[in-house]
Amino acid sequence: MKIFLWIAFLIIVIVAIFAVQNSAAPLITIRFLLWGFETSLVYVIFGSIGLGILLALLFRISGVLRASFRSKNSNQGFPSA
Repeated sequence: MKIFLWIAFLIIVIVAIFAVQNSAAPLITIRFLLWGFETSLVYVIFGSIGLGILLALLFRISGVLRASFRSKNSNQGFPSA
């Protein structure tokens, strides 16, 4: 667990350095279907990293809950000692 925290910290530092170096970049236009807006590259970087973290957490939580329900269901058939 400790190594995971160090790796996460290292990734956060790398993303922060990357975003600061690109803070002087011109505005970029984001378009999706009929929707579009202009924003800084830094916000796009942080938003995509945040969305990736959120999606990873959602998949992880669903996997943990599914495993928990499976272990509860498998233990119900056996009498407790």
